[in-house]
Amino acid sequence: MPIPTPFIRVQSSRRLLAVPLTLIAAAYMSTAQIQTPPRPDEPKRLPDGRLWSEAVLKANYEANLKDLEQMRKILDSVRAEIEKSQGHVLSLRALKDLEELERLSRRVRERMKRH
Repeated sequence: MPIPTPFIRVQSSRRLLAVPLTLIAAAYMSTAQIQTPPRPDEPKRLPDGRLWSEAVLKANYEANLKDLEQMRKILDSVRAEIEKSQGHVLSLRALKDLEELERLSRRVRERMKRH
């Protein structure tokens, strides 16, 4: 039984495609093996040249100082309220100030935990 010629042409064209594809795959594999080693990550910098991490630390430091100063003022006002009441009654204002003091202290603590 004779083999039809279109069948032979299809097989030979597949072989012709297989050879270049194999060469391309081999070239890709060889370049994939010759990669430059990853260089260590360079620290992020701001447009003015400062390190990003240093700028964040400095901003957190300044925010902590500001919050601590505010906490000191609140604590002084609570102390004055307690001294006025002579320990029998605590005003709502003092309770509100104490809640604000807690909020500020949590904020400072969270900033310090991050860095």
